[in-house]
Amino acid sequence: MAYVLVTLFLIGIWLFCLLDVLQTDASEMRHLSKSGWFIVTLLGFLLGALLWLLDGRPRHRPTARTAWSPVTAEGPIGPDDDPAFLREIERRLRGDDGV
Repeated sequence: MAYVLVTLFLIGIWLFCLLDVLQTDASEMRHLSKSGWFIVTLLGFLLGALLWLLDGRPRHRPTARTAWSPVTAEGPIGPDDDPAFLREIERRLRGDDGV
């Protein structure tokens, strides 16, 4: 039973790498072309998958938006993150809306 689970796990990793190669944009791949990485991953099985994960897969740089920083470089995400909106709400709550 353990052999079956290990085999399924290894085949899953290999299939993940094959699909990842196919879905990755060719301009983001490192060292080889898209077809080159596909052949290496397909024929190399686990060694090819390991090479793809360690050396071929694009490394994504962190973007300006992270879990601790909801404001991007372009501006606030929602109205509650916009300082001008919050000032307007404060002004209306105080009754300075001029109506």
